[in-house]
Formats: sequence, C-alpha cells, structure tokens
Amino acid sequence: MTVAVALAVASILAAVVGASGLILVLARQARLSGVLMIAAAVAGGLAVVVRAAEGPVDLVTALVVAATFVAVPLAVLTYPTWEWRRPVDFLASTTVAGAGAVSLGWFTEPNVLGTLGTVIGLVLAVYLWWRIETGPRDVRAPLLWFAATAGAVGLIVGLIAFSFDGSNETGSSSVVVSLLLFLPVAPAMVVGVMRPDVLDVRGLVTWGVVTLVTVIAYLAAFAGVISGIDELGGDPSPGALGLIGAVLAFGFHPTSVVLRGVVDRLLFGDRPDPLEAATHVVDQIGDDPVLALRAIREALVLPYATLRAEGRTLATSGTEVTHTRSLPLQLGADTVGEIVVGLRAGDLTLAPADADVLRIVAPLLAQTLRAQALARDVQASRNAAITAIEEERRRLRRDLHDGLGPTLSGIAFATDAARNQLGDDPAAADALLERLRADTTAAIGEVRRIVEGLRPPALDELGLLGAVRQHASTLHADGGEPLRVTISAPEVLPDLPAMAEVTAYRIVVEALTNVARHAAATRADVEIGVAGSDLRLSVRDDGRGGDWRPGVGMSSMRERAEQAGGTFAAGAGRVDAVIPLRSA
Repeated sequence: MTVAVALAVASILAAVVGASGLILVLARQARLSGVLMIAAAVAGGLAVVVRAAEGPVDLVTALVVAATFVAVPLAVLTYPTWEWRRPVDFLASTTVAGAGAVSLGWFTEPNVLGTLGTVIGLVLAVYLWWRIETGPRDVRAPLLWFAATAGAVGLIVGLIAFSFDGSNETGSSSVVVSLLLFLPVAPAMVVGVMRPDVLDVRGLVTWGVVTLVTVIAYLAAFAGVISGIDELGGDPSPGALGLIGAVLAFGFHPTSVVLRGVVDRLLFGDRPDPLEAATHVVDQIGDDPVLALRAIREALVLPYATLRAEGRTLATSGTEVTHTRSLPLQLGADTVGEIVVGLRAGDLTLAPADADVLRIVAPLLAQTLRAQALARDVQASRNAAITAIEEERRRLRRDLHDGLGPTLSGIAFATDAARNQLGDDPAAADALLERLRADTTAAIGEVRRIVEGLRPPALDELGLLGAVRQHASTLHADGGEPLRVTISAPEVLPDLPAMAEVTAYRIVVEALTNVARHAAATRADVEIGVAGSDLRLSVRDDGRGGDWRPGVGMSSMRERAEQAGGTFAAGAGRVDAVIPLRSA
C-alpha cells in the first residue's frame, strides 16, 4: 500500500515539475531550464510507469538517476539564465554534466551515486551562492525564490530522515512525505521568474532559517538529554520524556527571538530601538512633510515613505519599493491622509515596534497635513480675493473709460463751443448750453450707477432693513398690482461687516426681483435675523411651484453667498442663505 502511495505521489511530483517547465517554455522565461524540467518530468513519469508495471529495476533506477542526477541539476544550473561563455557558468556546467554522465554509467553502484550526488550538490550550492552574490537583481530574485524553497525543503527532509528509524515501513513513509515536500520547488521557480516581487522572499529566508535552526537546536538538546540519561543507566518513561520535552520547549521562543536578531543583524544590519526612534522622529517633525518623512525613514531604517491625501501624493522620501504598508492619519474622527512606508529587505510585514512608532507620530503628521491644507485654503482664498479685486478694478476702468470718459470729454468740447459763440450767436450758444446740461445730467447718472455698483447708497442712508423695505415698495406683481412684501426682522440689527451687509442686501433684492418677475406671486415673506455668528436670510412666496428651474439670478445669489464664506439653498418658492458675520 505504501509503495502504491509513493508511486502516486511521485506521479504528482512529475506532473507538477513538467507543468512548471511547460509554463516557463510557453512564457519564454528561463526556457532552457523549462525544457530540462520537462525532460526530468518525462524521465520520472516513465520510471513510475515501469515500476508500476513491475518492469526491470535497473531501468527504473536509470530513469530516476537521469532525472535527479542530470536533468534536475542542469535545470537548476541554467535557471533563470545561462551563458556558457562565462567561465564560472562553463565550469559549473561541465562539472555537473560530467558527474551526471558518470552517474548514468554507474547507476547500479550506490557508493558511486552517493559520491557524485555530493559533488553535484556542492557545485550547485557554491554556484547558486556566487550568482546570488554577484548577479543582477533580475537574476538574484528568482534564485532567492528557488534557494529559499529548496533549502527549506532540504532541511525539513533532513529532519525527517533524522527522526524516522531505519525500518522499511517508516522509510517508505519518509519517502512519501519527502516527495510531497518537494512539490512547491518547481512552482517556486515559476513564481521567481514571472512574479518575483509578489513577496519579499528574503523574509521567508529569515523566517525559515530561524525556525529550522531553532528546531534543530531543540532536537539536539532533547537528544543530548536522553543520551545523557542513557549513559547514566537510566530508562526514562514516556511521562518523563514528555516532561523533558515540555521543559526544553520553554526555551524555544527565546531561542528563536535571539536567532532572529542575529540573522537580522547579519543579513540586513542593525534595527532601531523603538523608543529612541520615536523620540528622534517627534523631535524632527515640523511643518515640512519632506523633512518629517526623512526623519521617519532614518529613525526606522526604512527604504521609502510617502504622505498622501485626497488621492494626491504630498511628499515622498527615499526610493519606492514593491512591498509597502499604509497607516491612516486621523485628527479626531476625520481621516486627513495616510502615510505609506516601504518594508525593509527581508520583512514580510511592518514590525510591531515600527508600527507603534508610526502610531505615536501619526497625530503630528496629521497636524502637519491639516496645517498644509489650511495654508492651501488660505492661499486659495487670497487668490480668489485678489482676482475679485482685479476684476472689479477692470470693471471700474471700463465703465470710466467707455462711459463717463467720453461724456466728460463731450462736455468740455461743448463748453468751448458755447464760449466761442456766446458773443456772435447767443441762440446757438444757448442750444449748446442746453445740450451741455443734458450731458452733465447723464454724467451724474453714470457716476451714480458706478457708485451703486460698488455699494448701494441706500445701505449707508437707511441701513439693511430700510434699504430692503425701500426696494420692496417699488415691486409689482404680474397683474400690475403692488407686490405685498412682509419683512420680519429684529428691531435693531447688530453692526454688520460691510461685505456681509452688501451680500445680504443683494441676495434679498435679487430674490424679491425674481418673485416679482417669474413667480406669478402676490406676496412674499422676508425673514432677516442673526443666529450666533451668522446672518440668516429667508425669502418665501405664494407663487406657482410647478416646473421650477434655477437661472442666472440663482447662480448670482449662490456665488455672492459663497464669496462671503456662507451657504445658499433655493427651491420652488423659497430662498435661504447663511452669511458669516466676520470681517473679510
């Protein structure tokens, strides 16, 4: 039964290796290695078929040797690229190929196969180490995937061989388990070539090395204790063995922590102390987010950090990496942005200590983002104010130049003509003076129009409520009868800022004008009041509600309210506005 299971698992392994090789060939990635993997799968599959049919044992052995001593080592040797002109590649290739050829000639000699297998393994290990150390990134990443997976599997298989006794039954079981463990190696080669950045495999290397070394140390300690008891002539019971194992297990976690620190230091350098890092970052964070990010990267030894808000990147420090983690930046219940940091080489996730440091400095970064947002709003408001001022100056210049200017020039010319004709032709001079009077009246009207465009005189003469009442008294409904306007307001309004007063007047006047022109109403109700630090306006009419559509007047009122920093809402038969009572 165990043999049948082993053959089934071997068939699955051959299929996985063959499929992985086919994927590499079709994807045109590491094609030579893919072809050799297909060859190894074919040889392994044939060995399974021959063994299942109870064919010649020597043929089965030859096929297995061809797969494991020739095709597989050459597939690893040529992965992911291979260049025979390079001396190291050529020497490793000839050594492995030669050893494989000799193994095929001496496949019936277990001692020879053991020696040649050791030679091939050492050559591959040295060659892979050399390529990982000296190769470019596109070569190192796939090799790290293979080395991490194959190395972990090899160590686990070694532990299994150490743990099982030498009986045939346990030996067959260990073969089955070992074949199952080798299943991920070929797919890892595919991932290493096609998606090497899906995960930082160096983190797996660290985790695997630490875990396996800790397990080996635990087993060695356990075996040492048992051997010591045997030497003293003792025969521990199962309960005593369990107690010994439990006592030794207390040292498993501390050992793994120490080993993780040692491996981290050897592979990736020193890691920062969280408390010192947090103190350093807090001292360095100011109004400049770039300097803040640089302080965070230097304190936590991170390769990359960036601040984002509203889908925009506000500041970046370092070189962007594939694997990142993000942390939201909150002020109270509001999320004002996020900080994204790149993971250090070998880290699968952000270390808890690093995450704690970021949580400590997150409020400061959030304050920085909020300060920047407020600064941008102030700048935008200032730009809008400057633009409005310049537009108003342009309008005044146009009105003075195109309207009042020509009128005054005509008055000057008419005055000269009247003086010239005063003695010789009094009638003509009188006609010129009459025209001069009309032109002067027109100029006065133009001046009034310009002045009223700046600020309605009625506000200075009557105040907001008086000016609104004066305008309301001039309105008529569609039928020609006076529009009945009711104004509800406090007897005395507080002193209003000039901008709020003008804005309120123009919104109410525009709203009442719309009622008189378009609403088919007979009356309108106006409410003006102060609530807290806001001036609130409301206009209601009894006109038709029907098919109401906002027009130019509504847009004008909305723009006036928003320019004053307030809000505006309108619908059929209603207008509401809120204007803050603060100086511009």
